[in-house]
Amino acid sequence: MKHSKQIIAAIITVLVVSVTMSAISIAPNANAQEVTPFPSREKVISVTGTALSSVAPNLANISFGVETQEKTAKDALAANSELMNNVVTALKQVGLSDSEIGTSQFSIYPVYDSIQEKETGIYTQKLVGYKVSNIVTVKTEKLDLVATIIDSAVNAGVNRVDSVFFSLSPEVTSKLKDDLLEKAVLDAKSKAEKALTPLGYKIIGVKEMSLSELSIPYPRPMYDMAYGAMEKSAAPTPIFTSDQDVSNSVNVVFLIGSN
Repeated sequence: MKHSKQIIAAIITVLVVSVTMSAISIAPNANAQEVTPFPSREKVISVTGTALSSVAPNLANISFGVETQEKTAKDALAANSELMNNVVTALKQVGLSDSEIGTSQFSIYPVYDSIQEKETGIYTQKLVGYKVSNIVTVKTEKLDLVATIIDSAVNAGVNRVDSVFFSLSPEVTSKLKDDLLEKAVLDAKSKAEKALTPLGYKIIGVKEMSLSELSIPYPRPMYDMAYGAMEKSAAPTPIFTSDQDVSNSVNVVFLIGSN
């Protein structure tokens, strides 16, 4: 019996030692931590470069149209079509091509009048006719013809002029974007060099660079006429253009090193 107890005690001792050794071998892995890498030793400077240019617009955008109202939709459409055909003919006689004239809005809608019944005093809606609105947009680089275009259109039947504004054509915008981008990068480099020289550092590379979109002021209408009849005038319509300030910017992170 005593011998059996000694054997059992020996087995327990082995198991305890085995478990303890397992715990010791697992412990380092359980407490292991990720090794934090040394911080980057790159020295950098972040600079924003800008470029600005004042550019004369080369594209005129004119929006005008014809509105007619008749008792039936058919009559309103017929009257509108006749006037608009006259307008388009006048525009072509001025010197515009089909590619410079386009329809931007066309609508036909009923017109109601509010009538009060004498007996009840209740207001009811009565259909009095139909209105047709046809708006065209002219986009042309013939800036010297803008006043003539408007006057000719009004004389031909246009009874609403929504807006006239000047902008840059896509071709000019694309070229300007490339030119200003190059100047903005050079501006960033120049600023970095001026800042580093007193510190005894120089540019040795580029870490990253971010570009911004070309900034063009939103065109504001330079001519606006409300709805309604427009009187014909012998005096030419005065229209003036003005230069637009266009800008671009870049942010460059330069790698730097000591001289």
